Amino acid sequence: MKRYFSRKAVLGLAAAAAVFGAGVLAGANKFGTPNSVVHVVTVQWKSSATAEQKAAAIEGVRKMAAEVPGIKNIWLKTLKVQPRDYNAAIVMEFKDQAAFDAYKDAPAHKEWEKIYLPIRAESTTHDITN
Repeated sequence: MKRYFSRKAVLGLAAAAAVFGAGVLAGANKFGTPNSVVHVVTVQWKSSATAEQKAAAIEGVRKMAAEVPGIKNIWLKTLKVQPRDYNAAIVMEFKDQAAFDAYKDAPAHKEWEKIYLPIRAESTTHDITN
């Protein structure tokens, strides 16, 4: 019987396939499915709200996040929000469902609402987890 491939050729081909496979795996997008809760709020300010009031409400989220246990991350810079008559988006990430549930009654949240609610015309809220 005639040999078509030498042992060296087969080993070389296997090595090349392994290197290619490792490259494909290394380049694969990696993602997770965390148990954190993401709280997304889009806001429409009242027409009477001043720039200073809006800035205070947004800055108040930063202060609140420093005081409420379980808030992991915040996003405060709005790039785009829909529908068009909405003006801002606020996003908070909570460590888990328990931290999110506790946030509603946290004293810092109640204090922030005193700044935020008087200038909010309308808002939508989306809460997301895995």
